Amino acid sequence: MQAMEQVDCDLVVVGGGGAGLRAAIAAAEQDPGLRVALVSKVVPMRSHTVAAEGGAAGVAREDDSLDGHFNDTVTGGDWLCDQDVVERFVAECTAEMVQLEQWGCPWSRQEDGRIHVRFFGGMTTQRSWYAADKTGFHMLHTLFQTSLRYPGIQRYDEYFCADLLVDDGAVCGVLALEIASGEPVCFTAPAVVLATGGAGRVYGQNTNAGIVTGEGMAMAHAHGVALRDMEFVQWHPTTLPGSGILITEGCRGEGGVLTNRDGRRYLQDYGLGPTEPWPRPKAMELGPRDRLSQAFWYEDQAGRTIATAQGSAVQLDLRHLGEARILERLPMITEVARRYAGVDPVCTPIPVRPAVHYTMGGIPTDARGAAPLDGLFAAGECASTGIHGANRLGSNSLAELLVFGRAAGQAAAEHARSAKRRRQGVLERLAGEALAPRLELLRNERGERLAVLRGELHRIMEQGVGIFRNEQGLDEACRALAALRERLAGGIRLDDRSRTYNTEWLTAMEFQASLQVAETMAWSARARRESRGAHVRNDAYDQRDDERFLVHTLAHPGDGSGPVIEHVPVTITRSTPRRRAYGAEGEGSA
Repeated sequence: MQAMEQVDCDLVVVGGGGAGLRAAIAAAEQDPGLRVALVSKVVPMRSHTVAAEGGAAGVAREDDSLDGHFNDTVTGGDWLCDQDVVERFVAECTAEMVQLEQWGCPWSRQEDGRIHVRFFGGMTTQRSWYAADKTGFHMLHTLFQTSLRYPGIQRYDEYFCADLLVDDGAVCGVLALEIASGEPVCFTAPAVVLATGGAGRVYGQNTNAGIVTGEGMAMAHAHGVALRDMEFVQWHPTTLPGSGILITEGCRGEGGVLTNRDGRRYLQDYGLGPTEPWPRPKAMELGPRDRLSQAFWYEDQAGRTIATAQGSAVQLDLRHLGEARILERLPMITEVARRYAGVDPVCTPIPVRPAVHYTMGGIPTDARGAAPLDGLFAAGECASTGIHGANRLGSNSLAELLVFGRAAGQAAAEHARSAKRRRQGVLERLAGEALAPRLELLRNERGERLAVLRGELHRIMEQGVGIFRNEQGLDEACRALAALRERLAGGIRLDDRSRTYNTEWLTAMEFQASLQVAETMAWSARARRESRGAHVRNDAYDQRDDERFLVHTLAHPGDGSGPVIEHVPVTITRSTPRRRAYGAEGEGSA
């Protein structure tokens, strides 16, 4: 067994984005004596939180209320949200926004000094705090700078976490690889917080950074944790064709409109309008993301989209807002459109189309961030806290990583002080067992090219587990993913066999995780024989079925033939399921 460096600490936080930083800060505040290792495969300011543009939800206006935020969230999630957790979430959002401001986050303000909030899809009032169109950027920098106050937080930037160390049903550390050298490092701790983000890169067309490959979910799943609600994958309706670069929902929150090839605001044809006069729209462009993405699909099928070199698109028109407002509220989007789409939104509409954006499912946790594995906690997009249900509302995710990042950090700190620590021999054995297959992957001289395997994964998921699904397509996807897993077992042929900055090796490990997560998505989707939120079927199961499927899906690790699917109840406290209606159909939270 190869000798390896060992770092002994009380708590390991895996992931240096918003959720990971918030968890580390919370743990250090709760117990300044804790040794907290913050392990990230990128420098924290390069974490995917930096890409979030539009806003973070929290009640801030006199005409808003916690009940309003609760109702919008539960309705947006098509009643698959755990309502007890949503109640806690909405109650704590605003305090987290204020805390972030006190730490230095430059929220945009009105002329009278009050916080500026904007509309977001599915929200019936202005509730999304923002910092121009760089909200995630400013939040992440604020959290990073705040973390520097705490000497107990030790950062390990550019370390790839390959596996959890688990003994007798309890987490006792993490195996990581230092990217610069490729050398293994064993982080020992009785508590681990996973804050590794989502898994959007299992699809070819997505808004996610290259690092969002799902390995946090895969690590937990490999150790027996069932992933919850993985069939619910969100497409963002406005991204640049081909690249998937995000065009923030804040554009529509400021009054931008979507038109088809004929210049028609087509959303009124899909139960989302007509709109009331601005600034109090019922829905239209501010409908939820699942409905807007599905409306694009119908327009595309009908031939009413615009052909571009990178695929079909519709138009996002901001021109009526005026140059001053566009440059004040949407400066980054203006730059992105000019640079990557070749259009100036001040005078020309931006071509947009849906792309995968967010993973609603993940590692199941309670309201304190605890996962069903002793010593394991999760926060952010890799976690399934129960607040998003079948469709996440825009701006709830940035608030989520603050609220539940803090909760997970506090709970993990509490656990770390009382948990049993493993003997040195046990830790060395577990780390060696975890390292062996990673080294074998590096030495392997047979198998297929990584790019070929990854392209096949993208094809399977785009075709079979897309915006619309059906029984035949999902059956084919599950079979194709199983066949791809068999091909993967035959090996991945790497060109680079060194350890120093071997990104091909790291990417191969990420692909293994992505394929594992993709199977939970496809199998969970096949088992949900209804349409709800972002999971829409265009076969015999095209209606919501509360009698059979008002349940969470759990995808347990299988015996080699695929995940084992179980359904468990949803927690409903005070909002009983009813018709989910927007715009011309009625208020979303009616």
